[in-house]
Amino acid sequence: MTCDILSRREWLAASAASLVRAEPPIGLGFSLYGMKSVPLADAIQACAAIGYDGVELALMPGYAAEPKILSPADRKTLQKRLADSGLKLHGLMENLVGAAADADHAKNLDRLKAAAELGHALSPEAPPPIETILGNKPAEWDAIRDRLTKRLEDWAKVAAAAKTVIAVKPHVGNALHRPDDAVRLVKAIGSPWLKLAYDFSHFTLRGLKLGDTMDAILPHTAFIHVKDAAGTAEKFEFLLPGERGTDYADYAKRLRAANCRMPVVVEVSGMISGKPGYDPVAAAKKCHSSLKNAFGR
Repeated sequence: MTCDILSRREWLAASAASLVRAEPPIGLGFSLYGMKSVPLADAIQACAAIGYDGVELALMPGYAAEPKILSPADRKTLQKRLADSGLKLHGLMENLVGAAADADHAKNLDRLKAAAELGHALSPEAPPPIETILGNKPAEWDAIRDRLTKRLEDWAKVAAAAKTVIAVKPHVGNALHRPDDAVRLVKAIGSPWLKLAYDFSHFTLRGLKLGDTMDAILPHTAFIHVKDAAGTAEKFEFLLPGERGTDYADYAKRLRAANCRMPVVVEVSGMISGKPGYDPVAAAKKCHSSLKNAFGR
């Protein structure tokens, strides 16, 4: 009888383990925003060697993937490098001020068009979303909300014409910082091409819970960033994922329960990458090590 009971326990344990293994892995990417000092070819090679599934390219001035400095030949080479590495292009990072003055708004539209063109050139079968924060300060939300909505309506028209989703990210230090405001904003615009980017680190600084923010944001989300954070909304520090106790196993469980299939992309904050002695490849390895088990890599 004892042996029989043990064998059942072993069978149940093995069955449970097989069920865990049967869960599809969640895509895990790394944002090259955290590898500004590394040539693109080397950054792609490093991310593939570490075990990431994809990358996000940073398109801001001063970064190697800025669209205006990439010739047609450069784009073909970059596309081939991504294909040869086995990495997917998970996203394109921009850094725009949404409620901009007219002249800057026109420049933003041009940058969005250029980003979309690059996305189609590098990943024609699955153009990645363009992800950006929106700027201004939290206290300015009420004053700029209507103008921001009108600006983003123009963004959505550009996105529709380019067949590329734009994902705007609520940020703890920006005018758009609360989940409910973010959801109301995209609902007011009502375009399938204007979505949200989800980054829990910005919400935990305001004392919000993972489950509540996921429930609110994920139905409207087209892109996900992960990193940790410490402090308060007024005085904070962004950290590498795994450094502040975020339960990423629970995070992954909630993504699966929500039937969320999009990849999770590590973002190394400029607060970290700007420090003396920062090693981008070592940071990418540390992040992958902290997340790989939770996301089934």
